[in-house]
Amino acid sequence: MNALQPDTERLRALDTAHVWHPFTQMATWHEDAPLIIEKARGNWLVDTDGNRYLDGVSSLWTNVHGHRHPHIDAAIRAQLDNVAHSTLLGLSSRPAIELAAMLARVAPQGLNRVFYSDSGSTAVEVALKIAYQYQKQRGPAGEGRSKFLCLRGAYHGDTVGAVSLGGIDLFHAVYGGLLFKTVRAEAPYCYRCPFGRQKESCRHECFTHLEETATRHAPELAAMVIEPLVQGAAGQITHPDGYLAHARALCDRLGILLIADEVAVGFGKTGTMFACEQEKVTPDLLCLAKGISGGYLPLAATMVTDAVYEAFLGDHAQCRTFFHGHTYTGNALACAAGIASLQLFRTEGTLERLQHIITIYDALLRQLETLPHVGDIRRRGIMTGIELVEDRATRRPYPFALRTAHKVVLAARRRGVIIRPLGDVLVLMPPLSITAQECGLLVEATAEAIQEVTGGPRV
Repeated sequence: MNALQPDTERLRALDTAHVWHPFTQMATWHEDAPLIIEKARGNWLVDTDGNRYLDGVSSLWTNVHGHRHPHIDAAIRAQLDNVAHSTLLGLSSRPAIELAAMLARVAPQGLNRVFYSDSGSTAVEVALKIAYQYQKQRGPAGEGRSKFLCLRGAYHGDTVGAVSLGGIDLFHAVYGGLLFKTVRAEAPYCYRCPFGRQKESCRHECFTHLEETATRHAPELAAMVIEPLVQGAAGQITHPDGYLAHARALCDRLGILLIADEVAVGFGKTGTMFACEQEKVTPDLLCLAKGISGGYLPLAATMVTDAVYEAFLGDHAQCRTFFHGHTYTGNALACAAGIASLQLFRTEGTLERLQHIITIYDALLRQLETLPHVGDIRRRGIMTGIELVEDRATRRPYPFALRTAHKVVLAARRRGVIIRPLGDVLVLMPPLSITAQECGLLVEATAEAIQEVTGGPRV
């Protein structure tokens, strides 16, 4: 590591004086000597002192093809020569149109309509309002359907509607008085079965509980909202095989819309372009953000089927219009980045190459199962959660106040790798462009950091 530069000290002082960071206890923020990222290239970040760090969380799950990819850089520069932004209210734009057409081609079949917004939370808010209004406009068939079925441990964003769907008390409990009521099913994960070895009996229990809950509340449900295959912020909770397809069949039978929140899991992170593909599911509404622009600019999309879209068509006097919008909806620069990113999936064979990387990555991660304070390792594609426990035999967690995973994150940082904690679960989610050698560094640094903080033998 290079010696600390005076400018870093100045910037840290200004940061402490003026910047309020998300999900951060600011009273102790300065104690960990925060990194200030100044530039990046490929899968690496560089701080103001010139130190390099492997981006092991793809800049909060957004970066797809690496930083400063020449093709995306060039697309944004070219768009700047035309126009940076113009409204989609009463107008349209070439990048917004072309990206929507490309999304319709790569999304699960039948999702032909795209409503743009600017973050994962807003994509979910759009989906909630569309589903609610859709039921209102169905006539007698939708009467009384105003609630949403969601899962415990869910995370769908931080705006009030999205938080209403959330099931993580640490994040959401304080806002209880602001939220609308939902129907909750248990998270489909068995803590009795670590390391992905879920028993068939546990899988059946998950399916049965969802079916009983949905059936009991069906007359009042507008939609079910689900993070397909993986509940990210809950600690990378992986769903049993077939759970998503079961949810789709259940919604069809009960007349409930299915909203798939692929903000975190979309654009290759589970090994396919969209997680829904793995169980051949087309949701009624699909929420996208994070990787949609390759990790460059804020952009989100809510995709819907023609059947949902057509419920909003009619004479002006009927007021069936979807009265919702955002100032930067379909921003031209962000859409240009999105187009370039989708082009790279095709020209660079991103998903095909990723399968080899996943195989290497999985073998490396399995070595960590022997560490005495690793209680579970959950993975889909490159999305990984490593659960730390004080006692492995009983899965007893560390005391919350110890911030064990946070200490591991700092220890990994000293080894030149950026990872993130979710409680005492370590999140590893590198860009799809990560190399085999970088996978080795990511896992090795994580293992060494765990050993440093928790003690125990080396892998």
